[in-house]
Amino acid sequence: MTEDRPILGILLMLGFCIAAPVGDALAKILSEQVSLGQLLFVRFGVQAVVLIPIIAMTGRAWRMSGRVLSLTFLRTIMHMAGIGMMVTALIYLPLADAVAIAFVMPFMMLLLGHYVLGEVVGTQRLVACAVGFAGTLLVVQPSFQQVGWPALLPLGVALNFSFFMLVTRRIAKETDPIGLQAVSGVMAIAILTPAMFFLPTTALPLLEWNTGVGAAAWLLLVAIGLSGTLAHLLMTWSLRYAPSATLAPMQYLEIPVATVVGFAVFGDLPNGLATIGITVTIASGLYIVFKEQATSRRSVPEPLATTPAGTPAE
Repeated sequence: MTEDRPILGILLMLGFCIAAPVGDALAKILSEQVSLGQLLFVRFGVQAVVLIPIIAMTGRAWRMSGRVLSLTFLRTIMHMAGIGMMVTALIYLPLADAVAIAFVMPFMMLLLGHYVLGEVVGTQRLVACAVGFAGTLLVVQPSFQQVGWPALLPLGVALNFSFFMLVTRRIAKETDPIGLQAVSGVMAIAILTPAMFFLPTTALPLLEWNTGVGAAAWLLLVAIGLSGTLAHLLMTWSLRYAPSATLAPMQYLEIPVATVVGFAVFGDLPNGLATIGITVTIASGLYIVFKEQATSRRSVPEPLATTPAGTPAE
């Protein structure tokens, strides 16, 4: 079992908030060139191909108990469903809008952490999360009349990912993050292979394999696999060191990152009201960082206060 280290968990979650929108942007670029099934197959295939040799070379633990294996299978199904809904939403929505709508998720996760895991959620953290959520509402500005049903997909992503994070927190301290992601990659390929290669494409057109994909598209597909693998390793590591209630407000920072990436790649810029919302979101996230730093300093025994920190476990 690993001891909680909130600041390390927050820093790892920040890494996730940077890597995840980059992968989303790549998926949006490829959404018209490859099927959803092909994107998922390469995404999880790269994850398995990259991580299995690391396990073999380092001797990391990958074997799991029956309970953890079952939860890992459930986590893999939810992971695939979440990516599928998000990629579909990105066909219709700008990157920043899709991410912002999905960010009812940290609020859901905060409540799940409290009521399901029994984690302590202090008043100040709850207020900071509520302020961040209010900022998110300023960014969203949904227009269901223009977009239609695809605008609801990020809400499905939010609900799905809340339970995904809950399951991850349940098993994060009992598994090695690299071993967990490698097993999950193999599971995803095992699920997708019969559906993509043994069923008629007319039955499941979303799983059709496009043989006419060019070299540039293949490079982007591999990049999606690498960025997704990195993002979820960082997320899994973060949950080893900090409760989900602590990490929930920090994930709001994914919104301004998605805005920057969306502008750099697609030329999308938020309007004035959205800019205010992004500012509020960043402020609430920074408040959580400073709050956790102060709490950590108070919890360190005086004789150990000047002891250099050890190297973070991988």
